[in-house]
Amino acid sequence: MAYYLRFLRTQHNATGETVGKIVRRSKSTVSRFESGEYRLGEAECEALDRAWNTGRLFSILLHYARIGHDPNWLQQYKEQEAQACLIKTWQSNLVPGLLQTPDYARAGLRAGGVKDVDAAVEERMARQAILEREDPPTLLVLLAESLLELPCGGPAVMKAQLARILELSERPNIGVRVVPKAAGHHPGLDGPFMLLTLETTDVAYVEAPGGGRLVSSASQVRSFGLRYDRIGQHALPENSSRELITRIMETM
Repeated sequence: MAYYLRFLRTQHNATGETVGKIVRRSKSTVSRFESGEYRLGEAECEALDRAWNTGRLFSILLHYARIGHDPNWLQQYKEQEAQACLIKTWQSNLVPGLLQTPDYARAGLRAGGVKDVDAAVEERMARQAILEREDPPTLLVLLAESLLELPCGGPAVMKAQLARILELSERPNIGVRVVPKAAGHHPGLDGPFMLLTLETTDVAYVEAPGGGRLVSSASQVRSFGLRYDRIGQHALPENSSRELITRIMETM
């Protein structure tokens, strides 16, 4: 997609500024589209297809990009996470990175076969700086009870991790709710995902082994938002969630 954007822009003798007017983005953003640093979304693809009469080339490329997994999506997700004013996440396997302790992160990264574990832990902890800003994002977290019981790194590491979740859940901008095992089947069993609200757009990130998928289509993002709300219908209230986390921590 980056290649064809650059190729067709050249064929049409268009500048980055001209393309920016077509897709309603800045010249610098167009440059990032062409370098592959940023990914074209549905609105940009449709605008380019109309302006250049491509036969839906960009829309077709976007379709195939969406059904694949790309490790580079994660880097773009991290950049957008740092800019988000609202972050919603559903996690069924691991504590989300923004809530992890260094020891918990280290245990998970080591188990995942990461080569430079120390560097990866440092990077993950650096992402948590957004929670310490003067204007931190609102973070709403739904967690499966089963992941809280899994002693990742051992009982002591997990006990400290649960204590960290309880500590952060008391902040006014952070909400943590637990979906109990008694809920049975619910929409969250399909897997974890994150929703980000930025100043001008909403995106979703779907995790997958070895990569992931960043979703920018408005209709698809809405569907993930609906799924998040439906999972939330099975979650305990915040106070009851804290009580459950405390009980699990006491057994560690």
